[in-house]
Amino acid sequence: MRHTHKHTLYTALLCTLILTGCTATPPKQYTDTNTEAAVHPSYTNGITIPYNIAPLNFAYTMEGKAFITELQAGDQSLVVKGKHTDWKIKDWHRILEASKGKDIKVYTYVQTDKGWERLRPITWHVAEEPIDPYISYRIIAPSYVTYEELSIRQRHIENFDEQIIYNNMLQSEDINGQCINCHHYRNYKTDNMQFHVRQHKGGTIIVNGDEVKKINLKTDSTISAGVYPAWHPTHNFIAYSINDTGQSFHTKNNNKIEVQDLKSDLILYDIDRNEVSFIEHDTLEWEVFPAWAPDGKTLYYNSAHYEIQNYAGKEREIIDNYKQFKYKIYRKSFDPETKTFGPAELVLDADTLGKSATLPRISPDGRYLLFGMAEYGCFHIWHKDADLYMIDLKNMAMRNMRELNSDDVESYHSWSSNGRWILYTSRRDDGGYTRLYIAYFDKNGRAHKPFILPQRDPYFYEDYFKSYNVPEYMLEPVTITPQEFARHIDKPALPVTFKSLSTK
Repeated sequence: MRHTHKHTLYTALLCTLILTGCTATPPKQYTDTNTEAAVHPSYTNGITIPYNIAPLNFAYTMEGKAFITELQAGDQSLVVKGKHTDWKIKDWHRILEASKGKDIKVYTYVQTDKGWERLRPITWHVAEEPIDPYISYRIIAPSYVTYEELSIRQRHIENFDEQIIYNNMLQSEDINGQCINCHHYRNYKTDNMQFHVRQHKGGTIIVNGDEVKKINLKTDSTISAGVYPAWHPTHNFIAYSINDTGQSFHTKNNNKIEVQDLKSDLILYDIDRNEVSFIEHDTLEWEVFPAWAPDGKTLYYNSAHYEIQNYAGKEREIIDNYKQFKYKIYRKSFDPETKTFGPAELVLDADTLGKSATLPRISPDGRYLLFGMAEYGCFHIWHKDADLYMIDLKNMAMRNMRELNSDDVESYHSWSSNGRWILYTSRRDDGGYTRLYIAYFDKNGRAHKPFILPQRDPYFYEDYFKSYNVPEYMLEPVTITPQEFARHIDKPALPVTFKSLSTK
C-alpha cells in the first residue's frame, strides 16, 4: 500500500553525511512506491561491484519531470540530480571504500504530476576484493574486411581514462594496411608484453624489460609466425599457436562467418636464445589457444582431430566440413628448467557433448578452467550459441556458466590477478557489437550477475560503432608511447632460429 512520509531532512539530529555530486538533496515530501526504477545500462538489483570501479553512471528510461538519485551506504549518502547520473569520482570512491563487503542502496526520487515519489531501491553489493586497475583490449569495426582503422587501447578501470597503446594507422600507407592483434602480458605486468603486426611491416613486437624488439617468428620449419600467445609465468618463454587461417561466409547460417585453420601447430619461443621449437606438430591435429597454468608447469590448449580425404582439394574440403571440427581441451606437463614437455593428456572431450571447446584460461589459484563452447569450430566470436563453461580442476566437474551467459555470443574472457573478477566479451546488447562485461567470482566458485564496463555517458555504447575484443587485465599501464612502438615497427624484423625440443 502506498503511504506518504513527511520528513525534515538533514537536521542536527540526523547523522547522515551528505556528499553531493550536483548540489542536490532529496525532497522533504514524497510517496514511497513499490515501482522499480528503469535504468540504462542495466545496473539493477543483484550485481556485485568492486570498490575501486569507476562510477556506474546510468540514465532513467522512464517518464518524469525531475529525478534525484541517492546512494545510501551506512551513515553516508551521495546525492545527484538529473535524468543522467554523473557521480563525482572522488565522492563515489569514498562511498564504495566505506562499503566493502556491504550493500549500497540506490534510491530514486521522481517528480510526477502527483508530486515526488520514491521508488523501490536498487541494491548493489560491494565486494571486499578489488579489481585490477587497468584493462586492455582491441577496438575494431565488426566488419569482415575493414581493419585499417583499429587500435589496442588501455583503460584505467577506476575512472574513465582511456589511452591508445598502438594505432595501426601510424604505419599504414594507402593500400599497405596493417592488422595489429594478440596483445598479451606476463603475470599482468606490462614490462613483459607482446603484440603482432600483420602484413605491412609485419612482425611481433616483444617488450622484455627495458628492451623492445621486432621479431619474425616464421622459420623454414614452421607454417607461420606466432599467432595466439601465452607468456610463461616464471621463465622467458612464450607459447604460440601457429596457424594458416582463412575465413568463409554463410548466406543462410545465422553465424555469418566462419574463421578456420587450414593447418596449425604449437611452438615455444625462447626469448633469451631467440629460438622457436615445436610443442605439437601433428598433421592430423589442429592445435590452438595455448594457456599456462599459474605455476608454469602445465600447458593447456585446444585441438581438433581431422583426417584429410582429398589433399588435392584440401582447402575446399575443410571449408565444406567446418562443422566436423570439434575442438577438445588437452594439457601437457612442462619442466621449465629442461624445457621439456610431457605427453598430451585429454582434459575435456567436448565432441561427446556435441560441442567444441575453445580458449582455456586457468584461474590464478590454479583451480578453475574457464573456457568457451559452441557447436563447432574454435573461433566463436560470431557463433550465436557460444557460451562460457567452467571445470573445477579439483574434481573435474564441469558446468555451464549460466549466470554469465546470454542468448547471444559470449567469447573472449580473462581472470583478474586475484581470481575474483571475470572480464569477457558479449554481443547480448544488439547482436552486432561486442561489449565488455565484468562479473564477480566468489570463493565458492560461483559467478555473480555481470554488468557492462561503465562509461561516463550512460548512452556511450549506443553511439559507439566499434567492437571490443581480447580483453586482458593489467596491474599497471603500458608506458611505452604509440610513437615509440611505431619506430620499432618501422625496423626490419629480427629472424629467429628453429631448434627441436627434447621429449620425455
